[in-house]
Amino acid sequence: MALAPDVSSSTDPRKKELPGEHIHAPGLQGFVFALFLIFGGITSLNDVIIPKLKELFTLNYTQAMLVQFCFFTAYLVIGIPGAKLVKKIGYMRGAVAGLLTMLVGCLLFIPASQTATYALFLFALFVLASGVVIVQVVANPLISLLGPPETAHSRLTFAQAFNSLGTTIFPIAGAALILGSLADVSAADLTGPALDAYRSSESQAIVGGYLAIAVMLAVVAFVVWMFRNKLKGEKHEASAGLAGFDLLKRKRFGFGALCIFLYVGAEVSIGSLIVSYLEQPGVMALSQEKAGSLIALYWGGAMVGRFIGSAILRVLSPGKVLAFVAIGAITLLLISTNTTGAVSGYSLLAIGLMNSIMFPTIFSLACEKLGSRAADGSGIINVAIFGGAVVPLLTGVVADTLGSLYIALVIPAICYAIIACFGWYARRPAVA
Repeated sequence: MALAPDVSSSTDPRKKELPGEHIHAPGLQGFVFALFLIFGGITSLNDVIIPKLKELFTLNYTQAMLVQFCFFTAYLVIGIPGAKLVKKIGYMRGAVAGLLTMLVGCLLFIPASQTATYALFLFALFVLASGVVIVQVVANPLISLLGPPETAHSRLTFAQAFNSLGTTIFPIAGAALILGSLADVSAADLTGPALDAYRSSESQAIVGGYLAIAVMLAVVAFVVWMFRNKLKGEKHEASAGLAGFDLLKRKRFGFGALCIFLYVGAEVSIGSLIVSYLEQPGVMALSQEKAGSLIALYWGGAMVGRFIGSAILRVLSPGKVLAFVAIGAITLLLISTNTTGAVSGYSLLAIGLMNSIMFPTIFSLACEKLGSRAADGSGIINVAIFGGAVVPLLTGVVADTLGSLYIALVIPAICYAIIACFGWYARRPAVA
């Protein structure tokens, strides 16, 4: 989520909501690709600001993981209402609403910095994430609309490459801008007004980064608004407020939804801890800025693995491939936590390669044979991304309680073990 780039909304036309319909509007595709890049990059930027806020507010790991908790809670709170909003006002206006919500979230970093209040940073992140959720609800169906139905899958895959590009380049820029500004003095050495002044001053790097994003969002929102009437004859099916939750009674779908929850949680947990992990003397003893720049290898591995995996999945059982990469992730975690130096650090970063095909594979295996209920199932999968809030927080609690990041990584390892079991369970075609 961080994760969440491959989510299909509850209005996903790939599930036959708009059979045979498409709109020839080539001018829109570039801006939809920009949406994928932006929300992917913003999500991965959390991995950069966590160590920054952790130092500024002298947080433990549990408190620092509240960044991800507040961000991914938006999927639980906004997911279904966001889909209803898009159905009501349409894709283009929905995209503008999401982009403007994201812009407001970015601007809220200004008062958060001026008052040096951690709670305000968390609130800003929740608002920002709420906009991200709405944009995600729009992006997949919209790119599917902009061309013939038979090529929708290839367009979506191409669009998701832009998402992965965002998760790769944003941490590099963020590490240089945000982590590279840390002063020689530490917040732990200050008290009173001096501490407040230090926090306000040092958090300006965060404000600067998100103000730059706000400008980009404003430009994209303006352009999308100019195209707001391009989609003629747009149709949406009505659905009940809790549509789809009964699908959790189906063993295969319920197991798959749980694995989406665990996968996003594991992916986000590892990404959130990369900087702190690589800083450790027993690992690579890197500076925050250098460690932050290596986050791009984690997300870049997911991007490369997506292309490799798309070819492999054409010839091998998706369930078996899923089980294999999940076991591969566990193996890399074991190597990382039982070695030192570069081997320890790079084996952790290599888990991104294993993560690459997990979300789409779990999603497709879980939703097999749902038929007309596929759109409802997609909405529940969207809500399951809430795992990105819960699992990282639990990982932080373990790290604080036991005083070890090595031991804390057992939490994502357990997540991957359950995912491996689902892959093996779902290796055979679903029964309707």
